[in-house]
Amino acid sequence: MKILETQRLLIEEVTLHDASFFFNLMNSPNWLEHIGDRNINSLADAEKHIQDNILTSYVKNGFGFYKMSIKSNEEPIGAIGFFKREHLAFPDIGYAILPQYESKGYISEAAKAMMDYGKQKLELKTIFAFTTKKNLVSQKVLSKIGLHLTETKMEDGEEILYYST
Repeated sequence: MKILETQRLLIEEVTLHDASFFFNLMNSPNWLEHIGDRNINSLADAEKHIQDNILTSYVKNGFGFYKMSIKSNEEPIGAIGFFKREHLAFPDIGYAILPQYESKGYISEAAKAMMDYGKQKLELKTIFAFTTKKNLVSQKVLSKIGLHLTETKMEDGEEILYYST
């Protein structure tokens, strides 16, 4: 199901048919470096992750992680969405993109649209985000979409920057 459409992108709900794409995305170098290894070692692992995390979030929270595709050919290139984490008071926005599509403005385009969707359609009053101090690209995106640095914490030996609307 289509959630959003931007000038260049389609943002849609994930299905189990997206397992191969998520396998590749979740094992891409930037995912592993900045998000972490989720032990997605097979298509079956990707399907289980989609079922247990992404699809469950749609039902439980009314939002979740969505597939991002190029509108002209519907090729999946990344994912974006909102998460409701136990340790955060409000939902946070997160995103990832395959390496060959980095630095083309896709994440900023999708993140701006997702923020509008969150505020208008989901009626989220406060939106969080977090990233590592070394992830300068993500910090730029978060600032670009109107989030402000609110706190810095050391977690597991790494400096984590927290942002909020």
